[in-house]
Amino acid sequence: MNTTVRADIPVTGRLSFTDRYLAVWILIAMALGIGLGRLVPGLGDTLAKVTVTGVSLPIALGLLVMMYPVLAKVRYDRLDTVTRDRRLLVPSLVLNWLVGPALMFALAWLLLPDLPEYRTGLIIVGLARCIAMVIIWNDLACGDREAAAVLVALNSVFQVIAFGALGWFYLSVLPGWLGLEQTALDVSAWEIAHSVLVFLGIPLAAGYLTRRFGEKARGRTWYEGVLLPRIGPFALYGLLFTIVTLFALQGRAITAQPLDAARIALPLLAYFAVMWAGSLALGRAVGLDHPRATTLAFTAAGNNFELAIAVAIATFGAASGQALAGVVGPLIEVPVLIGLVHVALAARRFFPQPAVDRPAAAPEGSARA
Repeated sequence: MNTTVRADIPVTGRLSFTDRYLAVWILIAMALGIGLGRLVPGLGDTLAKVTVTGVSLPIALGLLVMMYPVLAKVRYDRLDTVTRDRRLLVPSLVLNWLVGPALMFALAWLLLPDLPEYRTGLIIVGLARCIAMVIIWNDLACGDREAAAVLVALNSVFQVIAFGALGWFYLSVLPGWLGLEQTALDVSAWEIAHSVLVFLGIPLAAGYLTRRFGEKARGRTWYEGVLLPRIGPFALYGLLFTIVTLFALQGRAITAQPLDAARIALPLLAYFAVMWAGSLALGRAVGLDHPRATTLAFTAAGNNFELAIAVAIATFGAASGQALAGVVGPLIEVPVLIGLVHVALAARRFFPQPAVDRPAAAPEGSARA
């Protein structure tokens, strides 16, 4: 892409129609799912009959479909551009794998001490690092798209390796050390890792192979200008299908306890604000220019709710409070990160200008995975 995103164009004006009203589509999907769950007898039992690693087959398909298009956008041949930039790489790894999970753990225990299922669900969300929608917010905020892509790819690979161990640590070991209630897991750390391998490893491999063979056959210009816009909308379709299915299973619980969603939202709001602002400030402190500091902030603050939902369902069940905590996530993420895009653009005057302008590509269809 050669078109530089103009900062004077309103944020919503640079979003596609589907992305601009993503929160509306999610609300409609939630309402449809709740309605189906209440109106169709036995729907939950039917959805849960066939499973993949403990996850209802329809939900599993939806999760895989939503994650594949975004992972197909990653430029896997550019991993070395980030590994050579230690001012970006080291803070990113620290923020994503030390600060982020610890902060969500603290907020979950501080704000949800009486709701153990939702607390556990939020801790799982804190362990699932960004791999999807964060790329589009980074673009809108004039961040470095290549750096975002490789950080997302790096997080994806590291997540497969570390997620199970971190889940065991934050749900069992650390609470034991602090004298807090420990979560009794019905599955081993390997079973959690196995779920991650299926729901992250499969779309990651599919995305890599699609780019590799697509570029080899027709070139990068065709791949990114023709193929990606065609497959991009399936990310949104997969997300909405998954939410409809989840809320069909969760409908009665949600309508019975409507205030629970608000309780779940509070630690999520605090998490986004603290992680994003702290990461942007850290980027400025270590000497990153605005594009790369912005990338650091969005990749550190973003979470992969789809993965968190998959793990929560596989571990605790589709009708669990842990899964509901993950489902609430996208509703909070979208408006908050739209607001932070405006903050990032306004913060440019506090950063040194980059030596060479890095063009930020306009969004290509829906980036939600």
